[in-house]
Formats: sequence, C-alpha cells, structure tokens
Amino acid sequence: MTTRRDLLKFGALATAAAALPAFGSSASLGNAIPRADRPLNILILGGTGFTGPFQVAYALARGHKVTTFNRGRRPIAEWGDKVEQLVGDRTTGDLKALEGRTWDVCIDNPTSLPYWVRDAGKVLAGKVGHYLFISTISVYADGSSHGMDEDSALAAYKGKDAMAETRETLMADIENLYGPLKALSEAEAHKQFGDKVTIVRPGYIVGPRDETDRFTYWPKRVAEGGEILVPGDGLDPIQIIDGRDLGEWMIRLAEAGTTGVFNACGPDYTLTMDAALHGCHAVSGGPASFTHVPGEFLEKQGVGLPIWVPREGSPYSGYGTVSNARAIAAGLSFRPLAETVTDLLAWYRSLPAERQAEVRAGITREKEAELLKAWRMQGA
Repeated sequence: MTTRRDLLKFGALATAAAALPAFGSSASLGNAIPRADRPLNILILGGTGFTGPFQVAYALARGHKVTTFNRGRRPIAEWGDKVEQLVGDRTTGDLKALEGRTWDVCIDNPTSLPYWVRDAGKVLAGKVGHYLFISTISVYADGSSHGMDEDSALAAYKGKDAMAETRETLMADIENLYGPLKALSEAEAHKQFGDKVTIVRPGYIVGPRDETDRFTYWPKRVAEGGEILVPGDGLDPIQIIDGRDLGEWMIRLAEAGTTGVFNACGPDYTLTMDAALHGCHAVSGGPASFTHVPGEFLEKQGVGLPIWVPREGSPYSGYGTVSNARAIAAGLSFRPLAETVTDLLAWYRSLPAERQAEVRAGITREKEAELLKAWRMQGA
C-alpha cells in the first residue's frame, strides 16, 4: 500500500520529469479553448515539472501572460517567447529575478518547506494580488479517517524549528515531516499574503507526464495482459486526479479570484480498485484476468502496490474517501477515466525503451508470478 513516505518520494520523482510535450486535447494550445474574460499576468513558481506545463498551456490558450520561475534546468523550448522564463534558486534564497516586479497571480507548485513561502513573501507580498499554493492531503492529522474535509485537523510539527528545515532534513524524516511542513507552509502563505490565498490539496495526481509510475503501473500492467494480481477484494475506493484537470482548474480559480481551501481529489463518484482496472482494460483490450489477493497476505510478504489502500486497518485508509464537495462546487471537473488512461499510455509509449523498462512503482512480472504462486500454495 502507498504511505505518506511514498507520497513524498514519488513527488520528488514527479518534479524530475523531463520537458516533454503535453498529451491530451484540453492541454493543447491548438484546440478551441475559449479566451478568458480578462487576461491576467500570472507568475508560476516551478512550471516545468508535472502539472506546471499544463497550467502554462491552458493559461496561454485562455489569453493570459505567463512567467515561470525555477532553476532553469529544464527550459521548455516549445514555449519560445510565449513564456518569460526567469531563473533563480529558492533553496539558496536567490529570488533576485522576482524583485521589482508585479503580477496579478502567483501559483506556487513545488514548495514543501515553510521558508520557501516566507522568502517568496518577502519579495512578492504586495506585488501579487492572489497567491495559489499546491499542498497535499498529507496535511491531515488522521489519514485513516473517512470523509476528511477541509476543516479536519492538520498534522502537528514536532521539531525544533520549522524554518530551519531543509530539503535534506525533510528527506531524512519524510514520514514525520512531510505533512506537518506542508501544513506550516499553508499557514505561512496566509501570514505572507493575507486573505488573498487559495490552498489546493491534491491526493494522487496521475496522467501524462507522471514520472512516478504510481498509477501508470496499472494501465501498463493491464495492457500487458495475462493474470494480474489485484490487492484486496477490489472494492477498496481509490481517488486520483488527472494532472491536466488539476492544472487547468487552478487557472480558472485564478481567473475567478477564488480563495479558500480545497481538496483536489477525484473523481466525482466512488471509484473502486476493480472499476479502475476494468476501466483500464476497456481502453487497452486483450486477454487479461484479475486475481484478488488479500492485503494481509501481501503485507506479510513485505509487498505494497501503488495507489491502493485498504478501506480499513491502515493509517491511510481515508486516502480513498476524501471529500471533494467544496472543490466541485468551486468548478473542479474531471475528464473520463478512459481519456486519462488513453493519453497516459500514449505518453508512456513515447518514452525511450530503457525508461519504459524501468519499474518505478509496483512490482516486476517475476515478483507478481511468485506472489500468485505463494498465494495459491497457501490455499491448497
């Protein structure tokens, strides 16, 4: 099963995504996306990782002016002069490129450390009209609670000095620090930017450009066919959101000037593990069968599978039932699962062969066969 440690580990992989073109219709500049009523001048901190390019593409299509700020390690050539790409380094406090500038909106994508928000505030407070911060559902104190909403209690920081935490100290104690530091980053956002703040808390972000392979493991495995090991009884709920749905909704939040806190989890119905896998199979086709293996057996074998969590008995059982009612009321919408799976497989198959051969999440076919054999022998 996936844990909070996995969330951060996979999040780090996501930020390492290569500058690849955006797959899927609504994120493409060539489609008929209606122009916004009022063009905005938008600053995106990050912008070249997973969801950032979708934000940029949609913002440009809506007629907005976009500036990105990052370390410049992954400049996206396809943007050309359509996007102003500023270079700096928030880990060292180098935000000089932002000084003396004003923007209507700032979207903060990569921050996991409170001092990043503090430093941004020193330069941008009073210089941006609206600050949108991508947080995480890992901020909640009790991940096992079903129906967590935006008012649920947040994880408490138990260290000595949150502002002294660095990327290195975070990675050294991910399980205990990730959620609390994200929660404190949210608080710092309000401290620096007042009531003109939007906090967006996603769960599992999936789709094209996802370098973590968390969800990708399943469409890829189903497309390969044969006997597929499914954890649990298939009825455990899961929540995912396409990175394009998240990125585009954040631009619409900026356009509307919407503030507040929102859980960005999808879809807008209960999606079980079995339903997700059969949805993948409906896209890929081919001979495939699904064998359910109890989570208890997998746990004894020391094996976890991505995205899935049991609906009871795990510190993260609530990750499949987070309330998204407030976000839906604020305009969050979800494309069909089939579209996400189709575009994800197309993107994945465009990657180099050696990358496709990697297993960044899930288990190898050999391990899967070994587990299925052991499960059958136990029941013999």
